[in-house]
Amino acid sequence: MKKLVFSSLLAATLLGASDYNYEVSPVIGYLWNSTSNETNLNNGGAMGGVDNHIVYGAEVQMNNVSDLLKPELSILYGRDKATGENSKTGVLTTMLNGVYEMPTDSAITPFAKAGLGYEWYTNTHPSDYDGLLVDAGLGLKAEITKQIALKLEALYMYKMNNNGVDGSNGEVHNVAALAGLTFSFDEKAAPIVAAAVAAPIVAAVAAESKPEPKPVVVPAPVVVPAKAVAPVDSDKDGIFDPQDKCPATPAGFKVDAEGCPLKATLHLNFATNSNKVDAAGTAKVAAFASFLKDNSAYSASIVGHTDSTASDKYNQALSEKRAEMVKSMLVKEGVDASRLSFSGKGESQPVATNKTKVGRAENRRIEVDLTR
Repeated sequence: MKKLVFSSLLAATLLGASDYNYEVSPVIGYLWNSTSNETNLNNGGAMGGVDNHIVYGAEVQMNNVSDLLKPELSILYGRDKATGENSKTGVLTTMLNGVYEMPTDSAITPFAKAGLGYEWYTNTHPSDYDGLLVDAGLGLKAEITKQIALKLEALYMYKMNNNGVDGSNGEVHNVAALAGLTFSFDEKAAPIVAAAVAAPIVAAVAAESKPEPKPVVVPAPVVVPAKAVAPVDSDKDGIFDPQDKCPATPAGFKVDAEGCPLKATLHLNFATNSNKVDAAGTAKVAAFASFLKDNSAYSASIVGHTDSTASDKYNQALSEKRAEMVKSMLVKEGVDASRLSFSGKGESQPVATNKTKVGRAENRRIEVDLTR
């Protein structure tokens, strides 16, 4: 079995996300109660005048259920003196939320969440009642290490107290500001790629380089003495047609003694934060598709790679997205999809340093493993 590594650079800025299945965030903050000034039973106080107070608790988030909306269980507890009492009123709030994390190209991940909850009171004022609530919040996580992040959020909680003083109804609007540390654990397994990469080929591409026109090969017979015609090399790979078992090798491919490709480099340009190939890249992918159609014995495994600009999870997703794009382009050009597979390696297999602009450009690439 012969293996071919097909390497190309992807000129784009990369993004990132979480690499762990679970997150636990101990939090502490302050809660403002819209009914804190309702201090007696005669004014129809819905919550009996529980004052603004400190809250603390924990939030548990699961990242392995859905990439779009991640479930989170939150528990908050606070205590404050009930009006006219010497003891403390305890307020326990539980919430089940869906969390959306916005992908970014930095160590800061904004998020939004919303859900439902239930609130319990202990040692309560006579007008305080347990009940359902609706909550929504905004916040961000700032990465400190790969497994620890600073978490800041603002949370709004709405509760309708249907058992207010003297039969009245009362709306309760609570706002809490929370801060804590997020601890991530249970690292996700890296995707397994069956095809082995024989020898990566690095091709540096300038960010503003202009695409070169596709060379047109026009074979020209050479007149030799005695009217003999020299052997023709139609695809200009150095192997004459009579001995060339792969006579339609695209320009730029290195070939073996039988004229079949060993290694090749294809330059593709992507717009920033995009998986779309420009017109010049489309033409080059079309040339490679023609080669696959003319050489039906080959199968291709397309592997995407990124630099380390963003977090591992988003880099992994982006490498897969761009590899999938190259596969879809080949299928549109008429290559049987059963001969193609794709996968992503994210930032896990750099071929150059990520500390320089040139090195990062070299690491943003696609590799294709061909087998016969």
